[in-house]
Amino acid sequence: MADLFAPMGDVRIKRMFGGAGVYAQGVMFALLADDVIYLKTDAALRIALEAEGGEVFAWERPSDGKRMEIGYVSLPSAAMDDAEDASVWGRRALAVALAARKSKPAKKA
Repeated sequence: MADLFAPMGDVRIKRMFGGAGVYAQGVMFALLADDVIYLKTDAALRIALEAEGGEVFAWERPSDGKRMEIGYVSLPSAAMDDAEDASVWGRRALAVALAARKSKPAKKA
């Protein structure tokens, strides 16, 4: 998967919860679950990805069956075999992740 985002530069993969997180510049901008790559989105990127056939990452909460979403949408299938195209989407997701980090209040020491 790192090869797919190689044009973005230093991308790291970290295992988590039976899947993996994809990181660049200290933030997670994508995740891998069930062999599907999902990108972190804001409203505009979500619309763009869904227009290209992307699907929302969601699950049902076991306690009450409520549908849960965390703001990730799958990479379009056309980009799965094209590192340049995948990296265009990846850069957009990275920008969303960086903006989200900036908007969080600083942690107290």
